[in-house]
Amino acid sequence: MRRNVLIAAAVAVLALIGAGLAMLGGWWTPLAARYVQGVDVSHHQGAIDWRTLAADDIAFAYIKATEGADHIDARFAFNWREAAAAGLYRGAYHFFTLCRSGASQAQNFIAVVPRDAGALPAAIDLEHMGPCRRGPTMTDVVGEARIFMDAVEAHYGVRPIIYTTREFHDAYLSDVTGERFWIRSLGVPPRFRERDWIIWQHHNRGHKRGVSGPIDLNAFRGDLAALARFASGDAN
Repeated sequence: MRRNVLIAAAVAVLALIGAGLAMLGGWWTPLAARYVQGVDVSHHQGAIDWRTLAADDIAFAYIKATEGADHIDARFAFNWREAAAAGLYRGAYHFFTLCRSGASQAQNFIAVVPRDAGALPAAIDLEHMGPCRRGPTMTDVVGEARIFMDAVEAHYGVRPIIYTTREFHDAYLSDVTGERFWIRSLGVPPRFRERDWIIWQHHNRGHKRGVSGPIDLNAFRGDLAALARFASGDAN
């Protein structure tokens, strides 16, 4: 009996070590493995072989389009086109800064991202804590973010989702209700917005075929049929 207990304990320890190494190695987050997998990318990933990436257990991608009121990601157009050609569900995201109005940032996003049927809802990346290098930092962060989201929703017909970190959420978003969230929580399921999250960013240095360096890994809260409904604009 004692020998069996020792063997079981050794197996458990080895499993934990293996899981830890897998997470550090960038190819597996155990608690996220049961969900539909996706990535988010920007110009930092360089040239992506989208067909190879799609074949590596990836069903969707969020692609950086814009930042602030005037920055456009240099690889957005290529990534947007090639992700679709590879058969992935894809959506665009905007990195929201606290340095320009929500209206001007929405104009930047709308000017860059096409209205494509079947695209995932737009995402607003709320993590920039300031300060601003030039000019004042906005005082009504939630109000300006809502101006952005309202304008994007009016243009595309679907309410954007909110990507955020624990730090930004606790500073600005704790009282926000009625929105859908994409939560950064590395390694473990989100400990906040437990009922509201749609997407969970579970790894920030993952490795996938078709990408030469590290990449963010995400899990969609549902099956492929639910992902298709999400892409169709179904709020459920």
